[in-house]
Amino acid sequence: MSVVGFDLGFQNCHVAIARAGGIETVANEFSDRCTPAVVSFGLKNRTIGIAAKNQLITNANNTVSSFKKFHGRAFNDAFVQKEKNNLPYKLVQTNNGGVGVKVNYLEEEHVFSIAQITAMLLTKLKETAENNLKKPVTDCVISVPFFFTDAERRSVLDAAQIVGLNCLKLMNDMTAVALNYGIYKQDLPAPEEKPKIVVFADMGHSSFQLSACAFNKGKLKVLGTAFDPYFGGRNFDEKLVEHFCVEFKTKYRLDVKSKIRAVLRLYQECEKLKKLMSSNSTDLPLNIECFMNDLDVSGRMNRAGFEDLCSDLLQRIEDPLRSLMEQTQLRAEDVSAVEVIGGATRIPAVKERIAKFFGKDVSTTLNADEAVARGCALQCAILSPAFKVREFSVTDVVPYPISLKWSTEADETEGVHEVFSKNHAAPFSKVLTFYRKNAFQIEAFYSDPSAVPYPESKIGQFVVQNICAAKDGEKSKVKVKVRVNTHGIFSVSTASMVERMEVDESEEQTGEMVGDNQSATETLETDKGVQQDSSDAGTQPQVQTDGQHCPPSPETSSGDHKMTETDKGNEKKTDQPPEAKKPKIKVKNIELPIETNLIWQLSKDLLNMYIENEGKMILQDKLEKERNDAKNAVEEYVYEFRDKLSGPYEKFVSDKDQSRFLELLTETENWLYEDGEDQRKQVYIEKLEELKKRGTPIQNRSREAEERPRKFEELGQRLQHYAKIVEEYRNKSEAYQHISSTDMEKVEKCVGETMEWMNNVMNAQAKQRLDQDPVVKVHEIKAKCTSLDSSCHGIVSQPKPKVESPKEEKSVNGVNENHKDGTNSEKHTNNPTQPQQNGACHPNEKSTIDMDFD
Repeated sequence: MSVVGFDLGFQNCHVAIARAGGIETVANEFSDRCTPAVVSFGLKNRTIGIAAKNQLITNANNTVSSFKKFHGRAFNDAFVQKEKNNLPYKLVQTNNGGVGVKVNYLEEEHVFSIAQITAMLLTKLKETAENNLKKPVTDCVISVPFFFTDAERRSVLDAAQIVGLNCLKLMNDMTAVALNYGIYKQDLPAPEEKPKIVVFADMGHSSFQLSACAFNKGKLKVLGTAFDPYFGGRNFDEKLVEHFCVEFKTKYRLDVKSKIRAVLRLYQECEKLKKLMSSNSTDLPLNIECFMNDLDVSGRMNRAGFEDLCSDLLQRIEDPLRSLMEQTQLRAEDVSAVEVIGGATRIPAVKERIAKFFGKDVSTTLNADEAVARGCALQCAILSPAFKVREFSVTDVVPYPISLKWSTEADETEGVHEVFSKNHAAPFSKVLTFYRKNAFQIEAFYSDPSAVPYPESKIGQFVVQNICAAKDGEKSKVKVKVRVNTHGIFSVSTASMVERMEVDESEEQTGEMVGDNQSATETLETDKGVQQDSSDAGTQPQVQTDGQHCPPSPETSSGDHKMTETDKGNEKKTDQPPEAKKPKIKVKNIELPIETNLIWQLSKDLLNMYIENEGKMILQDKLEKERNDAKNAVEEYVYEFRDKLSGPYEKFVSDKDQSRFLELLTETENWLYEDGEDQRKQVYIEKLEELKKRGTPIQNRSREAEERPRKFEELGQRLQHYAKIVEEYRNKSEAYQHISSTDMEKVEKCVGETMEWMNNVMNAQAKQRLDQDPVVKVHEIKAKCTSLDSSCHGIVSQPKPKVESPKEEKSVNGVNENHKDGTNSEKHTNNPTQPQQNGACHPNEKSTIDMDFD
């Protein structure tokens, strides 16, 4: 079972896997553990990752990057409209109103949704994981920012489904970091002690996220989160780009923004300069050759000037920090440590601002780039039955408050209720009770739209169907379970109608059992975190939340009815006539269908089409790779053989053949860069076979000439060995006198024949030129060695018969002198005191992740 964590970053991605030795961040085919979040489309195939990033300048219009924040958004979204003006590729509106990317692929125009682009990136990350694990990857955990809404999270899940990944959990970035931090700590306080509070700050390329977490031994609880989704490292890059655009306009009279390629090159150089300034405070140069109009440009910047340039950006750091402390009601002295990760936190001024706010130095004990991926892999290992991981519970939070609004009947007031407050524990379920005669609609929305960085406050609509009035004509009791699941997505998971039926005496016992089972079910749900509503009065549901008391139900359940009868039995009897027996009540829950309409939810047909298209593109990539490999094999053969024909192969080919072969190699090279630039795979295979017809005999002659002397020497040594044995036999050596003369004659004959054959072929080979095929080949010499051994070795290695005389063993009191303990002299091979070697794990055993602790 695969255990993989994917960190889907805005600019870069990382893949972490769980092995028996622990968590490991793996490298791609370029031996780099960082894979750029870039997809490039060409005339024959698509490239992803580092190969795609290399085309950002040369194939700008068809190279897609910086697309992460377009998930689950409409094309007319204000954020999308603002961003599209700064992108080299073209954004268009899809048929369902979402964001699409228009590119030229396979010589045709194609429009891909953001979910499809992300699926392509996941295809690459999945391939990287599979190459390292050497097995297929299916189960995984994928990271998302804390501030992603339901629509954005569902879009990421759709992307995973397109490539056949089973996402066990969409994990918030900061929660993954906290898990990676806490699970290795040995000094955490005990569960009953005051928790250790740690603040995590992550400034990546496009966003700034914070979380405050409480740690106890084996336990992590997120207390609160804060974020600025539009503030990150790229804002600092933009400041440098704007500065140099103005400088180059004045200095070189160049309008940099008029050419997208020039802007992209400047962004790349400014990002490098920013990283250099993080470790150097001196003046640093920025030089770009052939920047625009064949002009070389240059500029300078130092850290002090950079910080002055970004002073307004640095002020934005404190707002999320202040918001986090207000939400959690924490003071700076309550925080034990402040851990920073993310590429932009390497900027000294950023770390200084964070440290100044908390009044303590920030810690950098975590890998700034890989902490999220490692946390996701740990979470996947916890969820996987294939690995045994130390017990560590994780309690996340709901980032935005969620409310419900439901349709009402004529005699009711409008129903609105907040079911999940900000920073409510997640995942979590609640059960709401309604009284209805007909189907009704529930609408979920974010309570505070101004705090959500998404234009649509609505989450979705849920219609509870197939409701009918009770038998007495009254409204039926309907229980609806709402849930924020492990992905952080809200849903109305189940709905059931409670039906009460009278039963006669014969069914009394059955009715009591049903009531008991129902009670047990409700208790089990509560244990799992389901807050069961126990108030049946009124039309609005009463939802029990943490710290609130839920009033007792005025209705009588079957369990309450039994208790009442018992109490009555204990009362003193009166002279009043006995009351008629009340009928027993049987409670039955009827599951109700729920029609779900979510914001920006892909239809099944469209999702299946995306899955089919991704499969076709993967096949196209594979075919193109095979074609390129076949082409590269021809090119490699041409260059390699041409060099060797003038070197080690020169004496193994005649001058005439060498001249012809060199001419053929030159013709093939010219063909590769002209007509052979774009041919089918089979054409390259045939070209390579044509070259090998001439080249393989030369290679064989060279290899034969190198190996033949060693094989002759080996055969000669064996002949000497057997000839010496024959000689010793003739000299009456005791070692071989047990061998019959007939057998020894066979050995002598075989040695003589083999020696004669070797002398003949050696003489014939000595007369042969090196550029001619050899008289004898290495495999023939090997066969002679094998034949010689099979004919002679069995004879000369016959064991000499032994005649043993019985020996008397001295004993003392009946105990063998050599074994005074009385044990058998034979060695015990199965010593029970010896540790048994462990072989392969039992199939039911779990692998164990070894974790190093600080």
